Amino acid sequence: MHRSAALRRLGRTLLLAVVIGLAGCATGPYPDPRDPLEDFNRAAHSFNEMIDRAVLKPLAGGYQYITPEPVDRGVTNFFNNLADVRSALNNLLQFKIGRAFSDVGRVAVNSTIGVLGLMDVASNMNLPRYNEDFGQTLGVWGVGSGPFIVIPFLGPSSVRDGVGLVVDWWTHPLYYVDDTTLQWSLVGLGLIDLRADLLGASRVVNQAALDPYAFIRDAYLQRRESLVHDGNPPE
Repeated sequence: MHRSAALRRLGRTLLLAVVIGLAGCATGPYPDPRDPLEDFNRAAHSFNEMIDRAVLKPLAGGYQYITPEPVDRGVTNFFNNLADVRSALNNLLQFKIGRAFSDVGRVAVNSTIGVLGLMDVASNMNLPRYNEDFGQTLGVWGVGSGPFIVIPFLGPSSVRDGVGLVVDWWTHPLYYVDDTTLQWSLVGLGLIDLRADLLGASRVVNQAALDPYAFIRDAYLQRRESLVHDGNPPE
């Protein structure tokens, strides 16, 4: 599912890890109290990296090579538009009514004037994307993140965000596509499109970080904390 909770989190994690790595930040002591399952997580991280190198990265590279930039942007916009439906629901659950209406407005505008979301007309109408998910909603309700965990095939998460992933899938429009072949074809397309967008970022992470796993973990946890507090996490 393109830009689904898990995939969007992976994208933000990689990009933030680039910044942290280039800034030369040091990782914390071992073991990290936020990561009591580190041995398992490192194994899962290595497994995901192997799958990425063997399957996802080659497919993403081929997709990027053959897909014209306007088409690539349209595919990304299409999946962003689907994700805005989930964002609207979570903003409503967080009692952020103004943001929920903004998300609904985005879906309405982009699904009609934007031709099923292929064009992001709403952003030009000052309707920003908020990208809320159920993991963030649980955080706003006061649920702690719990231990960090790397989910095989899906990437970095936490106990709280892992629960959120299940709800996010149930509330994503692709879940309600009756045609199984079409449904999983769209999921696959979304995944490849996202991975293509991250090719440059992942190269920099692997080259700049002494311990890519630790950088990704720290970046993920910091980013999620920031998202729960709308960019203003507590000291």
